[in-house]
Amino acid sequence: MAAASAADGPVRLLTADEPPAASLREPAGASPFLVVCDHASRRIPRALGSLGLTEAQLSSHIGWDIGAAAVAGLLASALDASLAMQNYSRLVIDCNRAPGTAGSIPLLSDSVRIARNAGLDAAETQARVSEIFDRYHDAVGAILDRRQARQRDTVLVSVHSFTPRLDGTSRPWQIGVMYRHDARLAHALLPLLRQEYPQVGDNEPYALDDTDYTIPWHGERRGLPHVALELRQDLIADRPAQLHWSRRLAALLALAATHVLSHRHD
Repeated sequence: MAAASAADGPVRLLTADEPPAASLREPAGASPFLVVCDHASRRIPRALGSLGLTEAQLSSHIGWDIGAAAVAGLLASALDASLAMQNYSRLVIDCNRAPGTAGSIPLLSDSVRIARNAGLDAAETQARVSEIFDRYHDAVGAILDRRQARQRDTVLVSVHSFTPRLDGTSRPWQIGVMYRHDARLAHALLPLLRQEYPQVGDNEPYALDDTDYTIPWHGERRGLPHVALELRQDLIADRPAQLHWSRRLAALLALAATHVLSHRHD
């Protein structure tokens, strides 16, 4: 993407025939759930070429959360939930990191240098923010605004996946349950998962912190029950495995959410 002069106007990233930043589904049913997937795609805007990476690198865990989009879509279908999925690679801009913070537009990911992200000027950076990050989060926020206007309960579930090995270290967890200041849904879900799975991470392999964006901005700020889920990528590598996890998670999340929402209305 070439830099533009002031006379050229703002830099444009996406062309009219490329997918929008977010794919959305809003069923008309009464489900309280909104499922989001920040790292659903490995797509790169045509203007950015391959970011200087090989096909193997773009297809690997640095380019996207492998299997997460499939699980998120199946989970939303099982719950009759609303769904928002982000359509571009986290290497273009990470929609779970606030713009301007470390990792928002990564220069390095798991020791791989992202050549096309080096030396961006302000206009190039702003194009990624305004055309992908802002439009994705505006779409999520609009779903939540519509639900609030209809006085509908909402439970926010963010779906991610993690690589089985990072920096040469094995990661034994099958699934991680992540939360920060509001543990209502996480604490209802954790014991249910542990009845079925031997390796359930409590804020492992990641913990929500100040570097995260989606749950703090859409969940904590609005006071919504919420949880972020991390599934190990080798366990959701094919359709049968994705169906298994989506069906079990749908059942367990429904139980956990019923518990949380019933206490909310006491």
